[in-house]
Amino acid sequence: MKKQAPAILIVDDDEGHAILVRENLEAAGLSNEIAHFRDGQAVLDFFFQPDGARTRHAGEVYLILLDIRMPKVDGIEVLRRLKGDAELHKIPIIMLTTTDDQREVDRCHQLGCNVYIQKPVDYEKFAEAIRRLGLFVTLLLVPPVSDGRT
Repeated sequence: MKKQAPAILIVDDDEGHAILVRENLEAAGLSNEIAHFRDGQAVLDFFFQPDGARTRHAGEVYLILLDIRMPKVDGIEVLRRLKGDAELHKIPIIMLTTTDDQREVDRCHQLGCNVYIQKPVDYEKFAEAIRRLGLFVTLLLVPPVSDGRT
């Protein structure tokens, strides 16, 4: 069975960070589809209809890079909603944020985040961290979104 490369969803209100993440993932050799969502509500709208019903993405493979502090809906709520959904909970979510508050780290892990990475403040260190993340992503086996029958 051929491994399907996950679409990478960057959820970050900082356009500069999103561009840096994309460029460094590509520099690491990733050719995955990459989409940028500027706030938590935008990515929730991608997965859920306005009435709260799930938008069908059965069989698709995603990896989410999620910031915490964003307008409209923060990353904690996005994490809670996605990990609380029976069909979406297996999507790997990597918290990629400047926040190093241990309570936030603990809360994210309690809600089911798969990895918590603090964005380095230094540009070069940030770029290197993302390149390494890109190498890590090439090794991930990500399950497709469930269709509700599994």
